[in-house]
Amino acid sequence: MEKNKILVVDDEAPILRLLSQLFTKAGYDVSTAENANDALKYIEEENIIVMFFDLNMPVINGMELCRQVKSLKPMSIIYAITGYASLFELSECLDAGFEDYFKKPVNMSTLLKTAESAFEKVNRWKKM
Repeated sequence: MEKNKILVVDDEAPILRLLSQLFTKAGYDVSTAENANDALKYIEEENIIVMFFDLNMPVINGMELCRQVKSLKPMSIIYAITGYASLFELSECLDAGFEDYFKKPVNMSTLLKTAESAFEKVNRWKKM
């Protein structure tokens, strides 16, 4: 049986390591990218639906990345993670296509429950 795949995009290497370890220990197949351009290349090549994006990244921020991914793969389930809640409002994130929005520091058990819920949704969609 193929593992459920998650993509984490953040320009901070320690955050990428932390989230990669968290999701890997929970049994997910985790890939990471340090910027939006690398993430877009990966998304075009791989069948991945569940993603977690940092919002405040250089060149292409998480908001724009989400819009681009949603245009490529409309069924993607994407979550925003930010330490800059004052710069990125929830309503803007929802308009961009994010499923939900988390402020750093994020409770790790909340992220695990979120991933589990996303894959439950994906599995329901597959049965339709």
